[in-house]
Amino acid sequence: MPVKFALVVIACLLSSQALAQPSVQINTSLGAIVVELDSEKAPRTVANFLEYVKSNHYSGTVFHRVIPRFMIQGGGMTRDMQEKPTRAPVRNEADNGLANEIGTIAMARTADPHSATAQFFINVANNGFLNHTSKDERGWGYAVFGKVTQGMEVVNKIAKSPTWPGDVPTQPIIIESIVLK
Repeated sequence: MPVKFALVVIACLLSSQALAQPSVQINTSLGAIVVELDSEKAPRTVANFLEYVKSNHYSGTVFHRVIPRFMIQGGGMTRDMQEKPTRAPVRNEADNGLANEIGTIAMARTADPHSATAQFFINVANNGFLNHTSKDERGWGYAVFGKVTQGMEVVNKIAKSPTWPGDVPTQPIIIESIVLK
């Protein structure tokens, strides 16, 4: 009997961990990307991202900045390169121990470390120089809040897209929707 009870407890713990780490599917005009979000290490950032997901903010936006061997950025511009309105910025959580490595998703921001709203990027290289090093303007870094678990081939296809000056793809790469999995 104690062994069965222990197995039930372990199963419950594993399912609660699975619930704590939501996944989303980014449906693009080039295919689907599945991302597991880390709500344990980046709770505010994940909550912010999921609010945009639930409000369908990302539907019809584009990957508007594509730099091979660096990253692909999207979530804030329409197909005609108009910036979508956003909510208030989220506090930077880049000091959470997660690193800007290949396949991770992080928040885009301005020079202000606490300015991230809806735009995100997916790293296509190990970008250690984007990691948190200190709590000052130069060291805050960019908050990683998840990782690609399926569809890295789609990410790489996007990263290889031809671009105009300014790193804008010559053919729009549409984010058709982002949905909870």
